[in-house]
Amino acid sequence: MYRLSNVKIRENLTKEQVIDLALNKYKIKKDNVKEAYIFKKSIDARDKNDILYNYAIDVELVKDMNIKGAQIVEKYEFPKINVSRNSLYRPVIIGAGPAGLFTALILVQNGIAPIVIEQGSKVEKRIQDVDKFVNSGILNSKSNIQFGEGGAGTFSDGKLTTGNNSPFSRKVLEEFVNFGAPEEILYTAKPHIGTDNLVNIVKNMREYIISKGGTFMFDTKVTDFEIQNNKIAAIYTENNEIIETDTVVLAIGHSARDTFKTLLNKGLNLIPKSFAVGVRIEHLQQDINVSQYGENPKLKLPPAEYKLIYHAQNGRVCYTFCMCPGGQVMASSSEEDTIVTNGMSRFKRDGINSNSALLVNVEPKDCIGNSPLCGMYFQEELEKKAFELGGRTYYAPIQKVGDFLDNKKTQNLGKIIPTYAPGYTFSNLNELFPEFVNETLKEALVNLDKKLKGFANKDAILTAPETRTSSPVQITRDKETLISNIDGIYPCGEGAGYAGGIMTAAVDGIKVAIKILEK
Repeated sequence: MYRLSNVKIRENLTKEQVIDLALNKYKIKKDNVKEAYIFKKSIDARDKNDILYNYAIDVELVKDMNIKGAQIVEKYEFPKINVSRNSLYRPVIIGAGPAGLFTALILVQNGIAPIVIEQGSKVEKRIQDVDKFVNSGILNSKSNIQFGEGGAGTFSDGKLTTGNNSPFSRKVLEEFVNFGAPEEILYTAKPHIGTDNLVNIVKNMREYIISKGGTFMFDTKVTDFEIQNNKIAAIYTENNEIIETDTVVLAIGHSARDTFKTLLNKGLNLIPKSFAVGVRIEHLQQDINVSQYGENPKLKLPPAEYKLIYHAQNGRVCYTFCMCPGGQVMASSSEEDTIVTNGMSRFKRDGINSNSALLVNVEPKDCIGNSPLCGMYFQEELEKKAFELGGRTYYAPIQKVGDFLDNKKTQNLGKIIPTYAPGYTFSNLNELFPEFVNETLKEALVNLDKKLKGFANKDAILTAPETRTSSPVQITRDKETLISNIDGIYPCGEGAGYAGGIMTAAVDGIKVAIKILEK
């Protein structure tokens, strides 16, 4: 394959027209082209007067030739797995988020039929549970934005960006396309699926896994683990079912607090890890577009994004995460009498506001006590305190940026209308967070405004708290076998402390599946 890079486009063209331009630039005749497709597409907006698309095109030729400036690359192929597994027992996967689903997918593609157990509902019912909470404030603590088929990322933006250079990332993208995602996620620099698409993709994945012999058990919570001679022997569910197995994948997600407690009591090695807390910040999407693209860009451009980081004088780091252009702030509680926020957008990203998490790092030393779960308790305390601040309802406490900086309770809205439902309560978020979080957020807001004009707009809305960006614990595992200190138990994905989003969780699921197949 030949990679034709730096194909710069300053007009609105179709995919076919872009490929034709690339072929002309590199002087390749179309009758010598066996296959050509877009490998990468990104926006270069460094010069607001000359915003352009930068493409890389991969071309396979009928007859090889010397192409000046082209890079020779190998066409991606998922590696062949040496399947050695020979067991009387079916693997059990706990959790049907990206990690669990991709573990199951790779297993069934290689002839092993797992049992997937999910305490939440299948995605069709889960949508109803989420809508009921958003519209009426009635929470289903087992099926919500945190729990259920597809995991927490299903009700986010479906972002597929990652700093991970794993060769399995391409496999994840290709499988998403196979199950209904838009083809463009294969080549856009910052791919996203959108919640509306992800719901159908997750359903299609489940149906495929079932067609290959896999089993799903929804609305079923794992309550105990039987361990014999330091090996997993069986798992127990709340429905009094006992499933014998020699292989358990803990794809439990970052909010599986009851399961963390059970695992700790059963002797698994859990250690505290750093995490982050903060707020959701909302701006008008049009203001973000102008800041990033200028007033009148010539190209038809997608809603603008941003990714910001600031190193504060107190040694803390403040950064944006899970930016949702044209999205909304979601009520994301999974426990009664708590407030948790997250961001969501659909594929078109056509909402009036943009939002992102604005976070401050929290270290284990910031948490009270020596328990490996001290970070989890730190999160819980914030979420309960936010519930009190919101008026003991599921109304989230909000504050305008200007009022937060001035340490005064917000009394009215400016030009930005909060998107959080069921509702919101005017508050002073300085009363919610520890002082180190307040101090870092304030310093960061002022300085990030220098990087992105309008970021600290006095009318921008802060909705709190954002606490579930990553797991506060890690379930340790062997670097080579990926097995925990209990033989046959594989910690996996975000909840186990080995991922930070849909892509990395899915990739970790693939890694674990391969280890199971080869063992």
